[in-house]
Amino acid sequence: MAEEVELDQKVYDELIAAGKSERIARAKAKAATMRARKAAAGEKAGPREAGESTAAPRKEAAAATASGGAAATGAVGTQAGAGGAPGMLTPEERQARVAAALAQKGNGAAARTAEAGTRYASQDHTHRLLAMVPPDGIQQIRGKQEDKVYVWPHLIASEFICILVWTAGLTIFSALVEAPLRELANPNLTPNPSKAPWYFLGLQEMLRYFHPMVAGVTIPTIGIVLGMAFPFLDKNPSIKPESRKTAVTAFTFFLIFAGVLVITGSFFRGPGFNFIWPWTDGLFFEL
Repeated sequence: MAEEVELDQKVYDELIAAGKSERIARAKAKAATMRARKAAAGEKAGPREAGESTAAPRKEAAAATASGGAAATGAVGTQAGAGGAPGMLTPEERQARVAAALAQKGNGAAARTAEAGTRYASQDHTHRLLAMVPPDGIQQIRGKQEDKVYVWPHLIASEFICILVWTAGLTIFSALVEAPLRELANPNLTPNPSKAPWYFLGLQEMLRYFHPMVAGVTIPTIGIVLGMAFPFLDKNPSIKPESRKTAVTAFTFFLIFAGVLVITGSFFRGPGFNFIWPWTDGLFFEL
């Protein structure tokens, strides 16, 4: 046993020194040990008699185990008891041979296990535990592609184009429209008509129809509160217009209401903030 371990380690070291991988070196070292063991077993067994088969004892054991009493086919046999024919084995002899073969096989397996433990006792090993996880056990939650936009290049490119368009529009508007600074305000002189900036003309227009408390405080307060509360009233997370009919309808009515008031106060109100036709009486509107 010591010679086999020494031979195994010697072959292993030579292959490692030659640049072979650890797996190949171990396999070849094990093969060399097995060849040496078989050669030693052949020398101990010696020559057999003519016509004797090497596998005869194994065949006898297998046949005896399978048939439970069939005749052994070995070349060398003994006569049975009194009155027995030559070459036949008694049931007791068959059982003894089967038991011996099984015991020899068990001893060989134990020896190989002990040999493997001795061989790799001084070597470091890395043990890995692999497990296969079924794909159904992994939950993958993915959003729809149409609900996502990548920052680069989609979002940044769109925002950059919008910046260019607005810059060009503002430049053209500033070059074409005259917006000079006027004289200092005179508190003794009130212009007629006296109009607020265009973004406040909607509120000024409502003053022609409602009490100042209603037009200047109540209606704007209700609009601001509803705008703050709307995200809590409509919790639909979708961004598709066809799925947000309530929000789209409410915002459309708000834009139409505000737009009509601003346009009316800007172009259809003249001196005394009275209603006029701009194509007949003129345009009383300044930026």
